[in-house]
Amino acid sequence: MTAQPDQNPDNGGKITISVDAMGGDAGPAAVVAGIELSAKAFHDIAFVLHGPADLLEPLVEKRRALRGRVVFCDARDVVTMEDKPAHVMRNGKGTSMWSAVETLRSGQAAGVVSCGNTGALMAISMIRLRKLPGVNRPAIAILFPSRNRQGFNVMLDVGADIRADAPDLLQFALMGASYARNGLELDHPRVGLLNVGTEEHKGRAELKEAHSLITDHDAGNFDFIGFVEGSDIAGDRVDVIVTDGFTGNVAIKTGEGTASLIGDLLRQAFRHSIMSRIASVLALSTMYRLKQRIDPRRVNGGVFLGLNGIVVKSHGGADATGVAAAVGLAYRLAKSGFAAKLAARVAATGNPATKSDTKSDTKSDSGQAT
Repeated sequence: MTAQPDQNPDNGGKITISVDAMGGDAGPAAVVAGIELSAKAFHDIAFVLHGPADLLEPLVEKRRALRGRVVFCDARDVVTMEDKPAHVMRNGKGTSMWSAVETLRSGQAAGVVSCGNTGALMAISMIRLRKLPGVNRPAIAILFPSRNRQGFNVMLDVGADIRADAPDLLQFALMGASYARNGLELDHPRVGLLNVGTEEHKGRAELKEAHSLITDHDAGNFDFIGFVEGSDIAGDRVDVIVTDGFTGNVAIKTGEGTASLIGDLLRQAFRHSIMSRIASVLALSTMYRLKQRIDPRRVNGGVFLGLNGIVVKSHGGADATGVAAAVGLAYRLAKSGFAAKLAARVAATGNPATKSDTKSDTKSDSGQAT
């Protein structure tokens, strides 16, 4: 049975994030270093750290910023990247990943972060947290660097499920718009449906049907601009890109590979001759700004939308900077009350196959749009 923290991590009103310390390729040391960066960035954050306590406690003791802000939850087993979700569901109750999700479910944390197996994390989250009423398929939403003023576009689904029919794509549009409002502070996000062309007659049947459903549901909560193409993912024409998990995952992996290729080609170009090496020194500050601008670690973290709780999947190879970005995302969403706002947004839409009667966005207690 999964061990539970020996105290309630209330920590004087701090926002507590449940962290799976064992799922990443870089090991628990990188995770602990990452949560220390988050602790320095946010004065009101605390953590429940899941994994072998005898391994984690010495790592945390070396970090001054973490003193008094970490509760340990001893979980001896680990979900590996090779484990199949079905196997984890049958045998994973003693793992750090299961324990981390369970802490969110019990109300002892406001969000959960894991660098581990995506399929296993989604399976555990769906079983333990359950889907929001009315949600058929949850989606994974990521932030993609773009030319927009906010610097990023929201894209979903990027791998929760390889399939999506028209009502699913409508729900993705509604959840993505809500995420853009709360994650990027966009009052009126522009939503686009990814297709092979912008003309309404192009694309598969479910895309054409989804186009009609989203158009009918656009009641002033967002601007549906219709079909968009792959070139718009990093552009400034749209804020939220909606697609199925298969297409979305291929798109982001292509983007990552292209960014890596460009980086390698730039390094080769600057090493080509003495003059190019001199030019690289002169351009050092510019190249540093470019690196910061497109650094994938800054936007590390895919949010599982459509569940009863905030779950952030960090990249498996994340270093301390990447882990801190994922934890920071979970913290900001938890602080904004995003989970309740998203639930209200989904509930307000009713049956996604029919037009909603809601003509204005649902408001939270603070008056913010969900």
